[in-house]
Amino acid sequence: MENNHVSGLQGPTRRTFLSASAVTAVAAAPVVSVIAPASAASAKAGSAGTSGKLDPALQALISQIDPSQIQATIQTLVGFGTRQTQSSQTDPARGIGAATAWVTQQMQGFANDSNGNMTVQQQTFVQQPVTGRLTAPTTITNVIATIQGTASPQRFYVVTGHLDSRVTDVTDSVSDAPGADDDGSGVACVLELARLFAQAPQFPGTIVLATVSGEEQGLFGSTFMAQQMAAAGNDVQGMFSNDIIGTGDAHDGTPPDPFTVRLFLEGIPTNATSSQISLMRAVGGENDGLSRQLGRYVNSVAPFSLTGMNIRLIWRRDRYLRASDHVSFQGQGYPAARFTEPRENFNHEHQNTQVVNGVQLGDLIQYVDFDYIARVTAVNAAALWALAASPGTPKNVQIHTTPPVSFAGTNLTTLTWNANPESNVTGYEVVMRETTDKDWTSALPVGNVTTVTLDISKDNVQFGLRAVDRKGNRSPVAFPQATA
Repeated sequence: MENNHVSGLQGPTRRTFLSASAVTAVAAAPVVSVIAPASAASAKAGSAGTSGKLDPALQALISQIDPSQIQATIQTLVGFGTRQTQSSQTDPARGIGAATAWVTQQMQGFANDSNGNMTVQQQTFVQQPVTGRLTAPTTITNVIATIQGTASPQRFYVVTGHLDSRVTDVTDSVSDAPGADDDGSGVACVLELARLFAQAPQFPGTIVLATVSGEEQGLFGSTFMAQQMAAAGNDVQGMFSNDIIGTGDAHDGTPPDPFTVRLFLEGIPTNATSSQISLMRAVGGENDGLSRQLGRYVNSVAPFSLTGMNIRLIWRRDRYLRASDHVSFQGQGYPAARFTEPRENFNHEHQNTQVVNGVQLGDLIQYVDFDYIARVTAVNAAALWALAASPGTPKNVQIHTTPPVSFAGTNLTTLTWNANPESNVTGYEVVMRETTDKDWTSALPVGNVTTVTLDISKDNVQFGLRAVDRKGNRSPVAFPQATA
C-alpha cells in the first residue's frame, strides 16, 4: 500500500525556502524553529510538479478494472426498467426495490471474498413527502460497503454513485427510466471499486463505498448518510460523488474528449458561518477550503501516466446552480467533490425515452462508453488508495497573528498544529505558494514537531501543512486558520 507515486511537491524540480543546513536545523528543533529570511527568488518558486515511483500494487489493482464488468453492471441496472425513487419496492424484476436487492447481493458477494475485511449494510429510512418532488412517504435504502481501516479506522474516505433514475417528470414512477449514464455509470464505478478493494490489503484509513438513493428528488439518501456519519462522530476526510461519468463523447457534434474528467470543488464551504466567511475574505482564503485541498491532492496522486485520464479541476461546487450527493457531505463540513464527464448532453438526461423531431431522447446505454468509465474508476481508485494509505490531514492547524514581542506587527509566521495520531508519522512539511498560484509550489520539511516559526511574511504567500510517514506517504494539505 506504499504510496510512492505520491511525492506531492518533491522531486528534482522542487525548490524550498531553505538551504540544506537550515533544513537540518529545523528538523532537530523540538518545538520552535526560526528560519532565515527567504530570498526573493525562492519566494517565487515555480511549479514543483509530481515525481516518484508508481506503486506496483496500485498499478496492479488498476490493471484489473474491467470495462466488460462495468458494461454488465449497467446492462443489469437498465434492465430493471425504472429505478425511480417511488417505483416498486416489491416487484422482483422491475423498480428500485429489485435494483437495491441486486446491488446488495453484489456487494455481499464481494464481502464474502474479502477475508472478513468488508462488511455490507442496508441503511433504510422513510423520507416524508416534498411538494413537487416526492408525493408520499417513501422508504429509501442506501447500500453501504465498509472496509475497516487498520491503524486509523476513525478516518473515513467515501465514494458514492446514486442508484435512482428519472424521466422528465421527477414524480413519474411508471415510465421507463433506464438511467444508463445518470447514474448507472456511477453505480458501476462503485461496484467495480468494491470488487477490487475487497481483495486488496487493508489500509490504515477506512474506505466506504455506497450506492445512495433519492438523489433525483433532493439528495435524500446521501443527506441521511452524511447526517448519520456526522452524528456518529465519523471523521470523513474525503468524499467523492460519481454522477454522470459515462462518456467523453457528448454525441452532439462536438469533438469527443475521452481522456478528461471534471472534478467540481467548492471554494467557500457549504456549511461556513458568516464569521468564518468574513475571516476567509480577510486572509484571502477563499480558494483554500477543505474541498479545494482535496482536489489538489487528487490531481497529484492520480496522474495521467497511472490512470489514462486528465483531471480538469473546476473551482465551483457543481455545475451551474446544480448539485449532487457530494453537497450533502459538504453540508456536514466534510471535504467532498464531484466527478462528472466533460460535456453533458441534456437530451440524454432527465428525459422520457422517445424520438422527437428525429432526435433520440433518453438516458440509453448506447450512449455510454465503458472504457471511459473504467478510466474514471481508475482515478477514483488512485485517490482512495493514496488517501487511505497516507497519514490523515493534520488537525487544528493555526497561523498566529500575535507578534512574539510587544510591537504592532511581525514578518515572522508561526504555525502550530496537533500531532497526528498515526504512529508512523515521521514529520511534517510546510507547503507554500504565491497567492495567485493554483497549487502548492514549494515544500519545506520542518521535522516531527508541532510548531514552527518562519521568517517569511504571511502577507505575501499562502501556507499549508501536511504530514509525512516513514514510507514517504503524504497527507492532503491542511490550510491554517488565523488566530490571535
